Amino acid sequence: MSERNFKVWRGDKSGGEFKDYTVKVEEGMVVLDVLFRIQTHQANDLAIRWNCKAGKCGSCSMEINGKPKLGCMTRMSDYEGNETITVSPLKTFDVIRDLVTDVSWNYEQNKRIAPFKPNLKAKNKDGKYVMNQESVERSQEFRKCIECYLCQNVCHVLRDQESKDKFVGPRFMIRLASLEMHPLDTADRIKAIRDDYGSGYCNITKCCTVVCPEHIQITDNAIIPLKERVVDRYYDPIQWIAGKFKSKKQE
Repeated sequence: MSERNFKVWRGDKSGGEFKDYTVKVEEGMVVLDVLFRIQTHQANDLAIRWNCKAGKCGSCSMEINGKPKLGCMTRMSDYEGNETITVSPLKTFDVIRDLVTDVSWNYEQNKRIAPFKPNLKAKNKDGKYVMNQESVERSQEFRKCIECYLCQNVCHVLRDQESKDKFVGPRFMIRLASLEMHPLDTADRIKAIRDDYGSGYCNITKCCTVVCPEHIQITDNAIIPLKERVVDRYYDPIQWIAGKFKSKKQE
């Protein structure tokens, strides 16, 4: 057992500051364990959001030494013994209190997305859907998302440019990709991806991919393919001309 120095941000939306804590740390502990110990013995009113403590709920998102991480998956052994560990709330979202932020904006973005619309005619004679396995696996990766919102936190469009009214963020680019790439979905979201969800605002820096605890290839497998679909629809000359003919036929 050894003593470690922590700086934990304390405050609310009106302001706050970092408080110093010296904590006894045992082998195998993660940062969330240490925060629990601080909460138990030194700061009973410390606000922390957590749930599963197994890296699957995404609740304990925070910034540890300036890097967005899950508190339950960040081991104390990752840091040098004499290193002071600084813990702060996610910077992209408003603070409720201490390490707890208001992430409700994300729920509102999810509500805006057109839901899954299956092709009811795709059933075979047995009444079952038939899908190509490769197509199924393509969107399966996105289902690993635990909605920790670390990707939203590092997105410069949301964090630095404060453009939440223009871009839904990488988490919901994943959501859109999972629907667009589903072999049975029939809804057309391409126009909305460009105009409403702001796909053009992402400049594919891959910062969201780097911080994803589930190792989802957000940029390469979700955002770039969605951008390509927008380009094919609106900027490819052949597709554009074909669309014009299609519109006239429908008239």
